[in-house]
Amino acid sequence: MGKKMRKIPQRMCIGCRNMKNKKELIRIVRTPQGHIQVDTGGKMPGRGAYLCPDAQCFNKAIKSKGLEKALDKTIPTDVVAIIEKQIESISL
Repeated sequence: MGKKMRKIPQRMCIGCRNMKNKKELIRIVRTPQGHIQVDTGGKMPGRGAYLCPDAQCFNKAIKSKGLEKALDKTIPTDVVAIIEKQIESISL
């Protein structure tokens, strides 16, 4: 009659395509207003995509257009640069 184990939510990184624990990944969100940003709390409303806190995964997701496909929106280069800086600061 021990404690019931809770299932740890898994998500796929759109860069490396590996399944990882949701808490280990960074969520990028397209808000209902159409803005694209890093969701540090993981609770923002909108369409989300998950990435490893790694510049290589981010670059793969941009190069393959995986991030754009996941968010269903073209991402301007200035927004890509902002997100890249935020990911670099998180992964340090």
